[in-house]
Amino acid sequence: MIEIESLRINYENETALKSIDLSIEKNNSCAVIGPSGCGKTTLIYALAGLIKPDSGLVEISGEKLTEIREDTGVILQDYGLLPWKSVAENVALGLKIRNRKNNIIKQRTKEILKELKIYEYREKYPTELSGGQKQRVAIGRSLALKVDLLLLDEPSSSLDALSKEKLQDLILRIYKDRSLTFILVTHNIEEAVFLGQKIIIMNDGKIQHRLDNPYFGEVNLRNKMEFYKKCLEVRNLMDAGVSQ
Repeated sequence: MIEIESLRINYENETALKSIDLSIEKNNSCAVIGPSGCGKTTLIYALAGLIKPDSGLVEISGEKLTEIREDTGVILQDYGLLPWKSVAENVALGLKIRNRKNNIIKQRTKEILKELKIYEYREKYPTELSGGQKQRVAIGRSLALKVDLLLLDEPSSSLDALSKEKLQDLILRIYKDRSLTFILVTHNIEEAVFLGQKIIIMNDGKIQHRLDNPYFGEVNLRNKMEFYKKCLEVRNLMDAGVSQ
């Protein structure tokens, strides 16, 4: 699904990504974690086609990425919702831009709103919603387009602990219900272990560690000791990288 080879991205005199190599198989999930400024968000932007690399290659589904890809959904930290449009209008936005027929737009929007349990808020505006509700709207806008790749940049960073878990559960359910690949950037170790089939630890613009997560997707994972052992393993690797 995704092949990254020797990816390098510079911001003026600073190198944000230093020769990144990464492979992610179709229908897999990958959590990217590391300290602030390590290059996590730059990696997501590169995969979204929002930043062009200075060198290296990004391929998605066997095609070199040269621009924004139609079948990729991007969920940013600030949700990216238009405040003057209702919940339903925000979810339908991508479909309208792609000139889908009105009956298809209405039906698809209704299905997504009900699936994400925000149908009752369809006529409300973003300012009237909680953080978790806004995030569901942002996710719904991507799902309405039936994307095969979902990129999430700190999706739960502004939410309280219980809202975080509800959003994580929703993302996992979406992943299981659909044939899609997703990459999640997070500062939260528990979130990385809960949602990452593969866990990438970054520091200083480089990938320091790659971990397979055999517990990904298990029922009641947060109640199992294996979950916390994996969290501790990730924490220790991160601490060691920061202290180097």
